[in-house]
Amino acid sequence: MSTGTLTLTPDALRGLAERLLAAGGFRPEDARKVAELLVWANLRGVDSHGVLRIPRYVEMVRLCMIDPQAIPQVAREHGAVALVDAGLAPGASGMESVALKAMELAARWGAGVCVGRNVTHAGAIGYFAHKVAAAGLIGIVMTASKPLMAYPGARGEAVSSNPLAISAPSMDADAPIVLDMSTAAVALGQIMAARDAGRAVPEGWGVDGEGRSTTDPSLVKALLPMAGVKGAGLSLMIEVLCSLLAGNPIIAPALAGQDPLGFNGLVVAVDPAAFTDRADFLANVHALAGAIHGLPLASGAEGVLLPGDRGRRTAAERSRDGIPLARGTAKKLAELATQLGIEAPALELS
Repeated sequence: MSTGTLTLTPDALRGLAERLLAAGGFRPEDARKVAELLVWANLRGVDSHGVLRIPRYVEMVRLCMIDPQAIPQVAREHGAVALVDAGLAPGASGMESVALKAMELAARWGAGVCVGRNVTHAGAIGYFAHKVAAAGLIGIVMTASKPLMAYPGARGEAVSSNPLAISAPSMDADAPIVLDMSTAAVALGQIMAARDAGRAVPEGWGVDGEGRSTTDPSLVKALLPMAGVKGAGLSLMIEVLCSLLAGNPIIAPALAGQDPLGFNGLVVAVDPAAFTDRADFLANVHALAGAIHGLPLASGAEGVLLPGDRGRRTAAERSRDGIPLARGTAKKLAELATQLGIEAPALELS
């Protein structure tokens, strides 16, 4: 295989992911939700948050970092604000509960804010922002986790690569505007994907144990923040909004040598109709998108894209042509299948 990849149809990959997760201890409904989230990311070209995460998720069950039997519960509710305790449930299920509660509150109050504690790794949070937009609402989604990223002036991991997603529905229900970004120069999964593919990473993605820039993904010990102090500061404030509001601090305890459990998340859902005419709002979003798409091209540019455009195009291509898996990812999934006693002929490498 000269390309170093294996190509599977979305349905085949989704089914394989679901079987692996179920065999790894996930309840059937959670295995389905997690598989859907992971393959959604692979479809959109976000392979760093796709099925390469499955071996780690199964390991997290063995290490009691994920409780596959946990069912998220509303712990507190006050007006348009709620707190969900996911109890270390699989991240897809935990964050789905947070998003659904925020959307429920928005339907009642015009806006809803829900914080979730102990949600575990939630994957590509753009998935949940899309769900909010699909309901005709504006969505703001963020999650907080353990130190993974350097902080300007300090050595080693200090804050996390906490992601942020913002979504807006449009007249075209299938084409919301969705910004999905990491506060690091790149998500940790991109480093993992580079390791699996056996390729170097660009300068500026990460540093080694001595704080020196490296292009060898196997030597990366800390990610670098997006835009320097701006990315680090944004990550810090996401820790405040997600973790401190949840009563489940992560960064300070971790830096003090403790090992806090769980990740935290926040979803804000806003009904445009609480502020303005819904049809006018959707038309204005559509007009804004058209204005950006219609900008004159810079020299050498092939087009002007909005947040979410590239992912939709990639999803259309991969839905038609299949999802490529790096050889390293396919090998790890095949090894996990053997360990779990799952037949996975689709992962056989020639």
